[in-house]
Amino acid sequence: MDTPKVDPQLTTTIVKSYVGHHTVVAGQVPELITLVHRALGQLGTPLQPEEVHTAAVSVRQSVRHEYVVCLDCGFRGKTLRRHINAQHGLSPDKYLARWGLRRDHPLTAPAYSEQRSSLAKELRLGRKSTAGVTPKARSVVAAAAMAANAETQTPAASRRRARSRSKQADFVNEAVAASRRARTGRPRSRPASP
Repeated sequence: MDTPKVDPQLTTTIVKSYVGHHTVVAGQVPELITLVHRALGQLGTPLQPEEVHTAAVSVRQSVRHEYVVCLDCGFRGKTLRRHINAQHGLSPDKYLARWGLRRDHPLTAPAYSEQRSSLAKELRLGRKSTAGVTPKARSVVAAAAMAANAETQTPAASRRRARSRSKQADFVNEAVAASRRARTGRPRSRPASP
């Protein structure tokens, strides 16, 4: 940038006109002068085109069942969040915007998401504890839930769900028996074998 070429009178005239029509805080005036002076110095120079990004793989190829691929460098991993932050300095939102991807574009491999989901379900994460609830209250809540489901379902859907309800009932009965054993502190007696 060749600043000696810029006429200071031109900078002064532009800043004076701008300040006359806009409200400017006194601390912003030096910054405004510098900005106008720099802009006038860059007049006549060709604009540098924005950097065009080429993807390492196509967007369709970037999401596989076992891994996801970084469009910047081709890195394959189960998740991309940490990689794009550490290697490219981008947040997930900036990464998606940079490549023109939708907000729901996966940054985690589908197989990894399924694995984490099944583990969470197995550990019963996100479920409320039933330790302090009485068996009668549990049965009332279960009956109300079944009645609400029965009203909204078709007969075919209710037949399909009958098996899962019996499994749920077995689970509730097992939980009730476990809570009773925990309260009494003694093991349940086993029936004598014939």
